[in-house]
Amino acid sequence: MRTNSSKRTKSTNTKKTYAAAALLTAAALALSGCGGGGDDDASAPVAEVSAESASAKAATVLDQPFEKPDLVLTDTHGESYDLRAETKGKPTLVYFGYTNCPDVCPLTMNNIAVAKKEAAKKLSASQLEQLRIVFVTTDPERDTPKALGEWLKGIDSDIVGLTGDFDTIQAGARTLGISIEPPTKDKDGKVTSMHGTQVIAFSPKTDAGYVLYGEDATVDDYTRDLPKLLEGAKP
Repeated sequence: MRTNSSKRTKSTNTKKTYAAAALLTAAALALSGCGGGGDDDASAPVAEVSAESASAKAATVLDQPFEKPDLVLTDTHGESYDLRAETKGKPTLVYFGYTNCPDVCPLTMNNIAVAKKEAAKKLSASQLEQLRIVFVTTDPERDTPKALGEWLKGIDSDIVGLTGDFDTIQAGARTLGISIEPPTKDKDGKVTSMHGTQVIAFSPKTDAGYVLYGEDATVDDYTRDLPKLLEGAKP
C-alpha cells in the first residue's frame, strides 16, 4: 500500500530537468509504505498502478547526474557484488525495494522485465546482454540471498538481487536521493518497509545516473526508452 505522500500524479512535461538540490528534496519525500496501512483502498488491483499507458512523460533527465553508489553487497548466489565494478560501462537500472511488498515493488520489476522482453523484439541479443537490472533490498533481514533469488526467478532470473547490511544499503540509496527507513512492525505484527520508489538509469558512457523514473512508469514507457538507455542517450 502507498502512503499519501506517494500518490500517483501525472507529469505535465515530456522531459523535465531539475536542479540536483531540488530533486534530492523531492526524491527524499517520495516514500512508499509497501505493506503498510494508510487511506488507500487495499482491495484495489495492483495493475492500477500502471493501468494508464502515459505517453512520453515518465523519464526525468537530470541536469546533474548522480554518481553510482559505492556499494559492495551480496548477490543471490551468496557472492560479493561490487555495484560499480560489475556494472562499469553497462547500461544499468537500479531499484530499491523488498520482496514482501504487495504492490509497487513487484509491479515495478515486472514492468521492467516485460519491457525488456518487448524490446528484445527490436534489439539484438548482444545489445540486451549489456543491460543490467539491479534490485537492492530495503529489508535485508528477511530478504536473504535465497529469498531474493526465488522471488526474482518468478520475474526475470537475469535481474541482479542484492542484500547486505541495512546501514550500507540506506547510505547507498541516500546518494541517489532515495529515502529508506528501517523496516518496522505495526500493531498487528505486519512488517512495513518505507522506501523511495524511483528507478535510476545509469549511462554506459559515463556510469552516471542520468535518468529517473517514478512509480507511474509503465511497460510502454520502459519499452520505448530502453533502446536509448542502452546507448546512454536521453529518452
